[in-house]
Amino acid sequence: MAKENNTQYAILGLLTAGFHTGYSIKQMIDGSLNHFWKISYGQIYPALKKLVEEGYASVQFTPQEGKPDKKEYHITSEGEKTLKNWLQNPIKELPVEKNELLLKLFFSRHQELSITVHQLKTYQEKLINRYNTYEGIKEMITTRLNDEVDAPYWIITLDYGLRTTQAEIDWCEDTKKKLLEEE
Repeated sequence: MAKENNTQYAILGLLTAGFHTGYSIKQMIDGSLNHFWKISYGQIYPALKKLVEEGYASVQFTPQEGKPDKKEYHITSEGEKTLKNWLQNPIKELPVEKNELLLKLFFSRHQELSITVHQLKTYQEKLINRYNTYEGIKEMITTRLNDEVDAPYWIITLDYGLRTTQAEIDWCEDTKKKLLEEE
């Protein structure tokens, strides 16, 4: 397994959390991982196929009436070993964020200040919506999924999103004030 393909590790991790079909993996990605790790639907099945080919996962076929057989994937002991090895590897570098707002701000002397401030306000509103979504997810985990063995790790991952989003909201507010003071 290529070490730089972290998508395969994300799928191995999801297999350990009880998500055994391509559909359930996609649902979990859309509802949770997608906030910090993007995996398209088109990546899931090829990654599952590769995991099976490499012996990191197995697949079981369950017949369904009037439908194609249901494929359920399970992590193998070799897959668990590979996931644990990856988890223990040090983080190599900080991610570089692509942020359209920051790119536009960098060149904003070429537009009217009111447009720049409006863009900041719109961005801040989107961040507030994201923050509220994270709060909703946190509420769901703490009330309905608190007994899950992975719940404490889901909460600390979510806490990162809440804190960084709040920092961005605060930054937007401060930046709008600075720009308007210079006017």
